[in-house]
Amino acid sequence: MEMNDINMQSDNCDPDRPAHPGVFPNREAGKSDHKPAERSVDFPVSVVLPAGGTGERTGLQTPKQFCSFLGRPLISYTIQAFERVSWIQSIVVVVAKENTDLMTDIIQRFQHRKVRTVTGGSTRHRSICNGVLALGSGWEEEEEEEEGGSTAERPKVVIIHDAVRPFVEEDFLYKIAVAAKEQGAAGAIRPLVSTVIATTSEGYLDHSLERAKYRASEMPQGFTYDVIHQAYQSCSESDFEFGTECLHLALQYCGTNAKLIEGPPTLWKVTYKRDLAAAESIIKEALSRTACVLTGGSAQAVTLADALQKAVGALEMELDVIPDLTGDNARYLLKEWNFIQVSVNRSCLSEVNTMLAALEAANRALLHPLVVILVHLSTSDELSVSGKMAEPAAIMELASAAKLRNILLYGVQLQQSKDTERWERSVSRVAEITSSLIRERSSALVGQLLQA
Repeated sequence: MEMNDINMQSDNCDPDRPAHPGVFPNREAGKSDHKPAERSVDFPVSVVLPAGGTGERTGLQTPKQFCSFLGRPLISYTIQAFERVSWIQSIVVVVAKENTDLMTDIIQRFQHRKVRTVTGGSTRHRSICNGVLALGSGWEEEEEEEEGGSTAERPKVVIIHDAVRPFVEEDFLYKIAVAAKEQGAAGAIRPLVSTVIATTSEGYLDHSLERAKYRASEMPQGFTYDVIHQAYQSCSESDFEFGTECLHLALQYCGTNAKLIEGPPTLWKVTYKRDLAAAESIIKEALSRTACVLTGGSAQAVTLADALQKAVGALEMELDVIPDLTGDNARYLLKEWNFIQVSVNRSCLSEVNTMLAALEAANRALLHPLVVILVHLSTSDELSVSGKMAEPAAIMELASAAKLRNILLYGVQLQQSKDTERWERSVSRVAEITSSLIRERSSALVGQLLQA
């Protein structure tokens, strides 16, 4: 495979990234979220996300749940983590009254479909209670209901999670949901990092706890609807004002002893300003592990896309395969940061131009560069016909214009081969190139034409 450099530019990026415990989002490499989830539940599950905090500990004027990374607020990433789970039917986000319009705008801008906003209370428990009650009252359409419309089924299990914990994984949500249904309540725990001590009123050491016997309570937590609803109906004003632990309410007022499940390191919470930088680093890395492939509806392009999807799976990357970005698929304009346009036996620069215009209209590249890769599949006969291949000069010109909009454009020329072994090697090589270009966008070559 020969590679010809056409034009070369680079972006400035801080090479130092904060350490982090895992990756986001949690989808198996190489699998599109159009495919059925491996895990499913046979009972309705909904989520309550309390998001009414003021973010005092971050020292920022904007509450941390609304701080933006790469053009998307933190809370939107958390919502997306739950929306990716097919068996979760609805999400209630509880926000302060003054942030209702902001939350509504986020839902509309990023096309969140399972979400409803509810006004919170003066404390955490009051806010969660409002979210639980909203689930019990059913989901009414904000717009006029069409004839025969209906409200969502009341959930059997309610998962409560912090809006500022965006890295929750589906496998762990499944464990919490199933345990909650069986036990009435379930919660995540993590080992204590430091020893817990008690102090006297004068500021001296009183005693310490044996760390091995204790665990840190984390989120998510799950409850049957009846348990969490009864707990809030029965709890005291003191609980509403000063309490923080939902599992304790279930035990005290319902006699429900929660099943405790040790969670993964990815459950950490964005609490301090430094955590915002760590979260951004994780999200940037994750965005370099996914891409959206557009086939234009061509059967040959779909076949190539499926082959690429399988090949990049071995590289810990995953692809969504769709025909175009119209209609329902327009949501990928806001979902993905990397796009691959596949063409067969013809130039598709016009389609790429259309995509670039759509990405620019969606303001997708304001803070972080997007990657667009044109993969042109040529038959053996086509190579001998002058003018059929995608012209390097045209790609260079288009790439230079796209660079001004913070979009990195590449071209890959792939020759169809009847030799199965040679074809598989070529596809694997294209997968490697694609993965490398996306992951190394900070020092990428712009307007490069590659021939396989």
